[in-house]
Amino acid sequence: MIVPLDDAVPAHGAKAAALGSLRRAGLPVPDGFVVPAAVPDHDLPAAVDAGARDLAQRSGTAVGSPVAVRSSATDEDGIRASAAGQYDTVLGAVGTDRVVEAVAACRASAAGPRATAYRAATSGTPAPADVAVVVQRLIDARAAGVLFTGDGRTVVEASWGLGESVVRGAVDPDRWTVAGGRVVERRTGVKRTRVDRSPGGTTVRAVPPEDAGRPCLDDDTVLRLAALGRRVAELCGGPQDVEWAVDDAGTTWLLQARPVTAALPTDRCERAFGPDSRAEQGQTTAHSDGEVLWGTGASGGRASGPARVVRGPDDFGDVRPGDVLVCRETDPAWTPLFGVVAAVVTETGGLLSHAAIVARELRLPAVLGVAAATDVLRDAGTVVVDGDAGTVDTPWTPDPGRGTIRP
Repeated sequence: MIVPLDDAVPAHGAKAAALGSLRRAGLPVPDGFVVPAAVPDHDLPAAVDAGARDLAQRSGTAVGSPVAVRSSATDEDGIRASAAGQYDTVLGAVGTDRVVEAVAACRASAAGPRATAYRAATSGTPAPADVAVVVQRLIDARAAGVLFTGDGRTVVEASWGLGESVVRGAVDPDRWTVAGGRVVERRTGVKRTRVDRSPGGTTVRAVPPEDAGRPCLDDDTVLRLAALGRRVAELCGGPQDVEWAVDDAGTTWLLQARPVTAALPTDRCERAFGPDSRAEQGQTTAHSDGEVLWGTGASGGRASGPARVVRGPDDFGDVRPGDVLVCRETDPAWTPLFGVVAAVVTETGGLLSHAAIVARELRLPAVLGVAAATDVLRDAGTVVVDGDAGTVDTPWTPDPGRGTIRP
């Protein structure tokens, strides 16, 4: 009823198959097991218990150690559609009962509103997919994030703690660009929160001010990550979207690899160790320059529409076709809105977040990391979003009293 991760094949979903392939190639992927889609719900406790015991024996860890539980659906991690963030992931699950609940949640998320809306937008097929589930040892990360390979460069985004902060777009991440075997650009974000394992799964806590504005990786670690990314791309046969973690001992781990489904915009990684450092300014983004707000162009294209500030699910009903979605961050549960709006503007998030990936797949212009956007744009009326330039153009002159300053 279970399959060791080393033995995972495409029948167990692209995510499991890729991880199994990387482990067989000797790359640093945490060990785990796969619960195939065909295992009946009533057999899940027995399957998970057997898998946990087998994993503990192979890895020399205790039965009941914390694990990461991730979906490996048949329509995830494809060449044209990633389904990034559309299925549930549960981090820090401990014990058979909790892992069974997590596996069941991953399976059920295939029929949830965000996965259904995503399938309808990308393939026109709303029917749920078969979902195998990967259960892996959880890496307690000192820092984690995502890297993209392709176009002769590797882009790395990172933050403190588990990588959930980066993939969910909950922080303004650090970013590096590597080309020709060296770091060619750096940008330091202001990482005010982090996600870490807790007895109940995970918890969000504040990052000390002295750490929020300093890089969470050194250049040597970034170059090691870039080299691993290139190796993954060689093994997988094309540019890759790789999630990774660095533990307290400095060991680098690969957590996921899937094809890059839409190329990054023209390289807009910003130098962060010069006079214009955002970290030095204590801000997460550039703000206004006359009537233009600046951020990170995460998905190309240009669109206009009424600015619609959304602070949570209670505001979803206010969104109309053609609106420009303005929010603090885009939780994966917000994916159905991506099929309605003309463009997306967020206060936090990076080029490699799930929201940015899905926006690029849907060819939806997106500018991320526009600090205070929900306040500055709440009365803006019609705005113009340029995802290539990384700008939001407004037809009015911002009030200097509302904090619209340029670093």
